[in-house]
Amino acid sequence: MNPVIVHACPPSDTPHIPVAIVGAGACGLVAALVLAGAGIDCVVLERDAAPAGSTALSSGFIPAPDTRVQKTRGISDNAAQFAADIQAKAKGTAAPLLVQAYAQAIGPALDLLEEKHGLQFELLQGFLYPGHSALRMHAVPEKTGAGLMTRLQRAADAASVPVLTNALVCELWVGEDGVLTGLGYQRPDGTLERLACAVLLLACNGFGGNPALVRELLPEMRDAIFAGHTGNDGSAIRWGRALGARLADLGGYQGHGSWVVPQGILMSWAVMVEGGMQLNNKGLRFHDETQGYSEAAVAVLAQPGGVAWNVFDERLLALARSFPDFCVAEEAGALHRADNRAALAALIGCAEADLSPDLARLAAPYFAVRVTGALFHTQGGLDIDAKCRVLREDGQVFANLLAAGGAARGVSGNAVWGYLSGNGLLSAIAGGYIAAHTAQAILETTA
Repeated sequence: MNPVIVHACPPSDTPHIPVAIVGAGACGLVAALVLAGAGIDCVVLERDAAPAGSTALSSGFIPAPDTRVQKTRGISDNAAQFAADIQAKAKGTAAPLLVQAYAQAIGPALDLLEEKHGLQFELLQGFLYPGHSALRMHAVPEKTGAGLMTRLQRAADAASVPVLTNALVCELWVGEDGVLTGLGYQRPDGTLERLACAVLLLACNGFGGNPALVRELLPEMRDAIFAGHTGNDGSAIRWGRALGARLADLGGYQGHGSWVVPQGILMSWAVMVEGGMQLNNKGLRFHDETQGYSEAAVAVLAQPGGVAWNVFDERLLALARSFPDFCVAEEAGALHRADNRAALAALIGCAEADLSPDLARLAAPYFAVRVTGALFHTQGGLDIDAKCRVLREDGQVFANLLAAGGAARGVSGNAVWGYLSGNGLLSAIAGGYIAAHTAQAILETTA
């Protein structure tokens, strides 16, 4: 459905809420929890029958420095070090103010979720994801995005946060002064309902699920599998264009070079980081796997047939089995065993003599999983300032329009190689946390 901009104020009898939040993924729910803690009423509108979004399809791993969890394990880390890692991966192209703001906000956000809302975080230990200089990847005990969403939903229920599901936002109301005054949302039966608000937060989506926008903005991924949430239809970008908002980093995205086929399950890149390798169907190792899983998507798609094999040994198999998604893939028949080089070559479909000499660093028996490159979520969108206020084309801010998470530009720059592991949930959770505080400040100023 094409979004509609209505240049008027909602009728006087329209229900009013101080803050309306579009999208009940991690970004929207974190913002709602922060607002609830401040005693500010809000409503979260979710297009699906239950909150899930991109968060539920992710690994659920959140990078954060200087957290309670890190401190209890004696890990030295801070926001400046994290910000430097983000910019190093993005080669200095990520928005500096956002990098600083998110690096500073994510630790307090996770600590708040623990202390005030009962979420439990663990630190992934034993290896560093590419580009990270400290152990800072946090996860809920389930080690899945679905587990993270379940715990956020539970916290929202406990905080009495109203989440309206099956509410597809399809219109935005704008006053003559350019202030956002409300929105309209469609119910499954076609009924259109409206809600007036003082502040609007777009925490809804990217555009990875919109083939036309992918072809326009990410042509290198036009034929890639989209492994993200179908709700990523680009509504935020289309609203932004209609409102005269500035867009930024539209060439940035998170790909993944380890999407298991045909099972359609994500395999953790930790196996590659710790010594696994990717071979194409000619037996050749074709890139440096330690650079990151996002740019690996492009490298894998460039191979014959757009596929590769993740190859590893028993030591790395034990690591792989510590991740629930891999266990699901194994149960679905994705894991293949080759007792020797000849068997591995036969599995891949190449001559034994053609197998990469790097295979010598692994010990037989070998294990292999067939994968392709996939597009997970986009990292470009509405341009925002460090307070998550949406910017107009002239650089001025909208008075009461905020954006974060998939709706806004991230901190990965404008290309696939700029994505540092965890940047998606960093933007979602830190962005939701910051946006809630900005909404509170707007309400206090206009009261």
